Amino acid sequence: MSKGGWSEFNDPIKTIENDTQNSVAPKGKRQVRLERTRSGKKGKLVTVIKGLQLSQVEAKKLLKNLKMACGTGGTVKGDSLELQGDQIFKAHDFLVKEGFRPKQSGG
Repeated sequence: MSKGGWSEFNDPIKTIENDTQNSVAPKGKRQVRLERTRSGKKGKLVTVIKGLQLSQVEAKKLLKNLKMACGTGGTVKGDSLELQGDQIFKAHDFLVKEGFRPKQSGG
């Protein structure tokens, strides 16, 4: 007989899986915001997408597809994505197809 407690409490893989499943909300429940703002050199217009709650790798994959769909450049800054130019409507349509429920914030 093994020494120690219950096997379900001692197995680190099971506890990690349970923590990751409970900590991330489904795509449709996340509060994704699209915002038009001025940033960068000479106050150029950019579209900022916040609230995706993705890992760095997932964010880069999503950004790559988003840039192709919008036909523009972009970057990952912190926990948000930035697209060059006014891409609110194209980004909104793309995110809806991906399963998110985005809302426009600001003007």
